[in-house]
Amino acid sequence: MFNPNLKVVGVTNGGGGEASIEKPGESDLNQYRSKRPSEVSGVSTLPSSLPSHNIAQAKDFMRVHPSDDYWSPELCFVNVPTPGARDTKHLIIEDLAVAFLPPGAIERKRLVLAAKPGDQFFLCEVPTRNLDNKYNCDNVAACERARRLWVKVVSLREQGQHGYETKVAQDPDAFPEPRWPQQTLNALISTAFGQRVINTPEHPGLKRLIGAKVS
Repeated sequence: MFNPNLKVVGVTNGGGGEASIEKPGESDLNQYRSKRPSEVSGVSTLPSSLPSHNIAQAKDFMRVHPSDDYWSPELCFVNVPTPGARDTKHLIIEDLAVAFLPPGAIERKRLVLAAKPGDQFFLCEVPTRNLDNKYNCDNVAACERARRLWVKVVSLREQGQHGYETKVAQDPDAFPEPRWPQQTLNALISTAFGQRVINTPEHPGLKRLIGAKVS
């Protein structure tokens, strides 16, 4: 490939004289120096998609976002069988769910932005129905405490009891405060669920649940 920085300073002549090539001078590497930080100050880099699970599945201390802006309204979910894996949770429009599926197949819950130590973010599933159930009641209570404290929940099932025990970190400042992302909750949920949003009767997930052939 032609290099415009190379200059021929000698010329060949009919007598077969050799041409000499002048090498370019050393480059100033400062002009190539990276000057921008790897991330915006105070805003952590997010994975492409946040996982979604309940507070018990965190199996670690966790916090939830203190602002109601990062607590969703009650949403509808269904679990779609996935070959070679556990069922995959999908968001679904309630009218579609009610029209095509039995009531027991529909899960209703909120999603709230949550974090484990080290800015490990996830979408925490918070129950909104059957709050007389001890597990659901303890789940909601723990999430409310996690707005301001680092908490960890442990199932009491192995002790022959129902519900969760909520453990609060011994030191309130045991872990740095989460560097909450600036994306809206809607944006985070949209990215997390991607194509797993059933908003039409033709969605493959809904067809799988009702045993219909996918076009």
